[in-house]
Amino acid sequence: MAESRGREVHRINCLNSEMDALYHQASVKMGISDSVSIILYNLYEAGGSCLLRDICTASGISKQTLNSGLRTLEARQLLQLEQHNGRSKRVTLTEAGREFAQHTVARLFQAEMDAFGSWTEEEIRTYVRLQEKYTACLRQQIEKLWKL
Repeated sequence: MAESRGREVHRINCLNSEMDALYHQASVKMGISDSVSIILYNLYEAGGSCLLRDICTASGISKQTLNSGLRTLEARQLLQLEQHNGRSKRVTLTEAGREFAQHTVARLFQAEMDAFGSWTEEEIRTYVRLQEKYTACLRQQIEKLWKL
């Protein structure tokens, strides 16, 4: 049983690594870094504007990596950072940024939609539910490692 479970964990890790590699490959083909891709993708999904903390929360990337991607996009005049409330900042795509997102991450989003095209709604819901469950359980286990 433990050996079988170990093989399954290994397989899950391999699939996760393969998924990461696919997104990296997409970023390379779009001519942007992974962090820039993640920022643009989050902005695209949010309709072109959202709070910086929302990108940080949704992406899971470090603040340093996030800031590097933001500076790149800002230097290319593809987004603007504005004060929101207190210390909060709003990130907004410029018109050039919206066009750039249409040629890059919007195509990635469509590829994802097409990949799920043959799945039933129930299969998609099950996949999401199991991913959420595994993520929550793994988070708990990792937190326990440092509470010793």
